[in-house]
Amino acid sequence: MTIVINMRDGLDERKIKVAARLILGGKLVAFPTETVYGLGADALNEKAVRRIFEAKGRPADNPLIVHIAEFDDLKKLAREIPEEARLLAKKFWPGPLTIVLPKREEVPLVTTGGLDTVAVRMPAHPIALALIKASTPIAAPSANISGKPSPTLAEHVVDDFYGRIEAIIDGGPTWVGVESTVIDLSSERPTLLRPGGLPLEEIEKVIGPVEIHPAVKGKAVDLARAPGMKYRHYSPNAQVVVVEGPRERVREKIEELIAEYRSKGYRVGVMATEEFEADEFFHLGKTVEDVARNLFRALRELDRRGVDVIIAEGVEERGLGLAVMNRLRKASGYRIIRA
Repeated sequence: MTIVINMRDGLDERKIKVAARLILGGKLVAFPTETVYGLGADALNEKAVRRIFEAKGRPADNPLIVHIAEFDDLKKLAREIPEEARLLAKKFWPGPLTIVLPKREEVPLVTTGGLDTVAVRMPAHPIALALIKASTPIAAPSANISGKPSPTLAEHVVDDFYGRIEAIIDGGPTWVGVESTVIDLSSERPTLLRPGGLPLEEIEKVIGPVEIHPAVKGKAVDLARAPGMKYRHYSPNAQVVVVEGPRERVREKIEELIAEYRSKGYRVGVMATEEFEADEFFHLGKTVEDVARNLFRALRELDRRGVDVIIAEGVEERGLGLAVMNRLRKASGYRIIRA
């Protein structure tokens, strides 16, 4: 039995206490953050964390992010906190930034995917912060079955987990729409492991140049130091094709692909910033912020409408565009057409 806790109208401390008791009791609770919904368990309870991996069907070597509500909580999790981490936390926490640091022994290896590092962030959602403050640091990957598009509505979590976890907190739509940016500060040079809701350009204004891990651009890796680096992610049931290039040529290529796929008998869905004549269409909005917010919802919705192929319009890889393209390329299995 899964209880759905309605907090669409705002924070309810009484309901938060109910959810916190579940977390402290080793149960699983899905909750909203500003990025996507997370599937949470007590980060220091090895048995509870294992249930996250079981519920999601998540590989055991895919590390989780630990969510905290106070900077002092970081001292309980990380063995070392370099000055760059303090600067980034002061500037961007609460917010969509995850920092990877050497872990303390108290953090179970199951939480870190067997690594000697721990990924930590402080979410900027009042429900998430209240839940953590009322309980404990919470390990929480995105609240979706592994490989599927991440959830930005409680309805997405219900679709994947109703009857499989103890509770889902419905806080309405998330407002960033892509997961947090992950920066590794555990080694000599700061490295971007996953682009996300905080643009890399903003981070570099604070700590200077940041290396970009090859996995960000699609290179296969044997060791995942952060979520989203190694395994198939964000994929709907439909085949996804991404069209990249100059805007006017992208439109022409999408129209060509619609005609080509329909001539073969496929139901075609298009997700783009301007309208197309297809079997199904999802408008992503006008700005890159709109696209990021609507990205996973579009993939899930077009799947729900029963299309065979989803044609996605690419965006420029600046700011949030780097995170959007990282997710689209992974969702497509790197089926990319350049216009």
